Amino acid sequence: MRVSRIQAAENRETVINVASRLFRERGFDGIGLKDLMQGAGLTQGAFYKQFASKEDLEAQASRRALEHASRRWSAAAAANPEDPLGAVIDFYLSTGHREERMDGCPVVALGSDAARQGSDVKAAFEAGIRQYLELLGGWLGDAHGKDAGDKAMAILSTMVGAVVLSRAVNDERLSEQFLQAAAETVRMASRTVDVQPGPHQ
Repeated sequence: MRVSRIQAAENRETVINVASRLFRERGFDGIGLKDLMQGAGLTQGAFYKQFASKEDLEAQASRRALEHASRRWSAAAAANPEDPLGAVIDFYLSTGHREERMDGCPVVALGSDAARQGSDVKAAFEAGIRQYLELLGGWLGDAHGKDAGDKAMAILSTMVGAVVLSRAVNDERLSEQFLQAAAETVRMASRTVDVQPGPHQ
Protein backbone atom coordinates (compact mmCIF):
# COMPACT_ATOMS: atom_id res chain seq x y z
CA MET A 1 0.00 0.00 0.00
CA ARG A 2 1.33 3.42 -0.92
CA VAL A 3 2.26 5.62 2.05
CA SER A 4 0.86 9.16 1.96
CA ARG A 5 3.24 12.11 1.98
CA ILE A 6 2.05 13.09 5.47
CA GLN A 7 2.56 9.55 6.79
CA ALA A 8 6.00 9.38 5.17
CA ALA A 9 6.99 12.63 6.90
CA GLU A 10 5.71 11.30 10.23
CA ASN A 11 7.62 8.06 9.71
CA ARG A 12 10.80 10.00 9.02
CA GLU A 13 10.40 12.00 12.24
CA THR A 14 9.80 8.76 14.16
CA VAL A 15 12.98 7.23 12.76
CA ILE A 16 15.03 10.33 13.65
CA ASN A 17 13.63 10.40 17.20
CA VAL A 18 14.18 6.68 17.77
CA ALA A 19 17.68 6.80 16.26
CA SER A 20 18.64 9.78 18.44
CA ARG A 21 17.93 7.63 21.51
CA LEU A 22 19.32 4.31 20.25
CA PHE A 23 22.56 5.87 19.00
CA ARG A 24 23.09 7.42 22.44
CA GLU A 25 22.55 4.04 24.06
CA ARG A 26 24.60 1.89 21.68
CA GLY A 27 26.83 4.21 19.65
CA PHE A 28 26.71 4.86 15.91
CA ASP A 29 28.33 1.53 15.09
CA GLY A 30 26.56 -0.42 17.82
CA ILE A 31 23.26 -0.78 15.97
CA GLY A 32 22.44 -1.64 12.38
CA LEU A 33 19.74 -0.27 10.10
CA LYS A 34 17.51 -3.32 10.55
CA ASP A 35 17.35 -2.89 14.33
CA LEU A 36 16.99 0.89 14.03
CA MET A 37 14.02 0.58 11.71
CA GLN A 38 12.52 -2.20 13.80
CA GLY A 39 12.77 0.13 16.82
CA ALA A 40 10.78 2.68 14.84
CA GLY A 41 8.21 0.07 13.84
CA LEU A 42 9.20 0.18 10.16
CA THR A 43 10.90 -2.09 7.63
CA GLN A 44 14.52 -1.68 6.55
CA GLY A 45 13.32 -1.09 3.00
CA ALA A 46 11.56 2.09 4.11
CA PHE A 47 14.88 3.56 5.24
CA TYR A 48 16.18 4.32 1.77
CA LYS A 49 13.05 6.26 0.87
CA GLN A 50 13.73 8.60 3.80
CA PHE A 51 17.52 8.93 4.09
CA ALA A 52 20.46 9.03 1.70
CA SER A 53 22.63 6.86 3.95
CA LYS A 54 23.15 5.78 7.53
CA GLU A 55 25.47 8.77 7.98
CA ASP A 56 22.63 11.03 6.83
CA LEU A 57 20.50 9.56 9.63
CA GLU A 58 23.37 9.87 12.10
CA ALA A 59 23.63 13.60 11.34
CA GLN A 60 19.86 14.14 11.60
CA ALA A 61 19.62 12.12 14.81
CA SER A 62 22.61 13.96 16.33
CA ARG A 63 21.01 17.30 15.53
CA ARG A 64 17.73 16.19 17.11
CA ALA A 65 19.47 14.86 20.24
CA LEU A 66 21.48 18.06 20.72
CA GLU A 67 18.42 20.27 20.22
CA HIS A 68 16.63 18.22 22.87
CA ALA A 69 19.61 18.57 25.22
CA SER A 70 19.71 22.36 24.81
CA ARG A 71 15.98 22.55 25.57
CA ARG A 72 16.60 20.59 28.77
CA TRP A 73 19.28 23.09 29.81
CA SER A 74 16.92 25.99 29.10
CA ALA A 75 14.08 24.32 31.01
CA ALA A 76 16.31 23.70 34.03
CA ALA A 77 17.49 27.31 33.96
CA ALA A 78 13.93 28.64 33.60
CA ALA A 79 12.87 26.63 36.66
CA ASN A 80 15.48 28.49 38.75
CA PRO A 81 15.87 31.95 37.17
CA GLU A 82 17.90 33.30 40.08
CA ASP A 83 20.62 30.67 39.58
CA PRO A 84 20.30 29.21 36.07
CA LEU A 85 23.84 27.84 35.96
CA GLY A 86 23.42 26.19 39.36
CA ALA A 87 20.22 24.53 38.14
CA VAL A 88 22.00 23.12 35.07
CA ILE A 89 24.91 21.91 37.20
CA ASP A 90 22.49 20.17 39.58
CA PHE A 91 20.77 18.22 36.82
CA TYR A 92 23.73 17.61 34.50
CA LEU A 93 26.19 16.46 37.18
CA SER A 94 23.69 14.13 38.85
CA THR A 95 23.53 10.35 39.14
CA GLY A 96 20.14 10.57 37.41
CA HIS A 97 21.69 12.11 34.29
CA ARG A 98 24.57 9.64 34.49
CA GLU A 99 22.05 6.80 34.18
CA GLU A 100 20.17 8.34 31.25
CA ARG A 101 21.86 6.33 28.51
CA MET A 102 19.16 6.93 25.89
CA ASP A 103 18.09 10.45 26.84
CA GLY A 104 21.21 12.01 28.32
CA CYS A 105 23.69 14.42 26.78
CA PRO A 106 24.70 13.30 23.27
CA VAL A 107 28.15 14.85 23.63
CA VAL A 108 28.79 12.51 26.56
CA ALA A 109 27.27 9.49 24.81
CA LEU A 110 28.60 10.04 21.30
CA GLY A 111 31.41 12.59 21.46
CA SER A 112 34.21 10.09 20.78
CA ASP A 113 32.09 8.42 18.07
CA ALA A 114 31.42 11.79 16.42
CA ALA A 115 35.16 12.44 16.19
CA ARG A 116 35.42 9.45 13.82
CA GLN A 117 32.42 10.40 11.65
CA GLY A 118 32.11 12.55 8.55
CA SER A 119 31.67 16.30 8.28
CA ASP A 120 27.83 16.25 8.49
CA VAL A 121 27.81 14.51 11.86
CA LYS A 122 30.59 16.77 13.13
CA ALA A 123 28.65 19.82 11.92
CA ALA A 124 25.62 18.69 13.93
CA PHE A 125 27.77 18.30 17.04
CA GLU A 126 29.50 21.62 16.47
CA ALA A 127 26.15 23.41 16.26
CA GLY A 128 24.95 21.73 19.46
CA ILE A 129 28.18 22.46 21.33
CA ARG A 130 28.04 26.09 20.23
CA GLN A 131 24.48 26.26 21.60
CA TYR A 132 25.70 24.92 24.95
CA LEU A 133 28.45 27.55 24.98
CA GLU A 134 26.00 30.31 24.08
CA LEU A 135 23.74 29.36 26.97
CA LEU A 136 26.67 29.20 29.39
CA GLY A 137 28.09 32.47 28.08
CA GLY A 138 24.72 34.17 28.62
CA TRP A 139 24.64 33.07 32.24
CA LEU A 140 28.26 34.04 32.84
CA GLY A 141 27.69 37.56 31.53
CA ASP A 142 28.72 39.28 28.31
CA ALA A 143 30.58 42.07 30.08
CA HIS A 144 33.60 39.81 30.52
CA GLY A 145 33.94 39.18 26.78
CA LYS A 146 36.62 36.62 25.96
CA ASP A 147 37.01 35.69 29.63
CA ALA A 148 33.40 34.55 29.83
CA GLY A 149 33.80 32.60 26.59
CA ASP A 150 36.88 30.83 27.91
CA LYS A 151 35.10 30.08 31.18
CA ALA A 152 32.14 28.62 29.27
CA MET A 153 34.49 26.30 27.36
CA ALA A 154 36.25 25.20 30.55
CA ILE A 155 32.95 24.61 32.35
CA LEU A 156 31.48 22.60 29.48
CA SER A 157 34.65 20.52 29.16
CA THR A 158 34.64 19.81 32.89
CA MET A 159 30.98 18.81 32.98
CA VAL A 160 31.11 16.57 29.90
CA GLY A 161 34.33 14.92 31.05
CA ALA A 162 32.96 14.25 34.53
CA VAL A 163 29.88 12.45 33.21
CA VAL A 164 31.99 10.42 30.76
CA LEU A 165 34.30 9.31 33.58
CA SER A 166 31.44 8.65 35.98
CA ARG A 167 29.92 6.26 33.44
CA ALA A 168 33.23 4.52 32.71
CA VAL A 169 33.87 3.05 36.17
CA ASN A 170 32.25 0.28 38.21
CA ASP A 171 32.93 1.84 41.62
CA GLU A 172 29.79 3.77 42.57
CA ARG A 173 31.63 5.94 45.08
CA LEU A 174 34.31 6.90 42.56
CA SER A 175 31.60 7.59 39.97
CA GLU A 176 29.81 9.98 42.33
CA GLN A 177 33.09 11.64 43.31
CA PHE A 178 33.74 12.58 39.68
CA LEU A 179 30.34 14.29 39.53
CA GLN A 180 30.72 16.03 42.90
CA ALA A 181 34.26 17.23 42.25
CA ALA A 182 33.24 18.63 38.87
CA ALA A 183 30.22 20.39 40.39
CA GLU A 184 32.42 22.05 43.02
CA THR A 185 35.00 23.08 40.42
CA VAL A 186 32.39 24.52 38.06
CA ARG A 187 30.68 26.44 40.86
CA MET A 188 34.03 27.87 41.91
CA ALA A 189 34.86 28.88 38.34
CA SER A 190 31.48 30.54 37.89
CA ARG A 191 32.05 32.67 41.01
CA THR A 192 35.01 34.37 39.33
CA VAL A 193 32.61 35.96 36.84
CA ASP A 194 29.28 37.66 37.38
CA VAL A 195 26.70 34.94 36.83
CA GLN A 196 23.64 36.48 35.23
CA PRO A 197 20.12 35.50 36.32
CA GLY A 198 17.99 33.85 33.69
CA PRO A 199 15.22 35.74 31.86
CA HIS A 200 12.19 36.26 34.04
CA GLN A 201 8.96 34.75 32.78
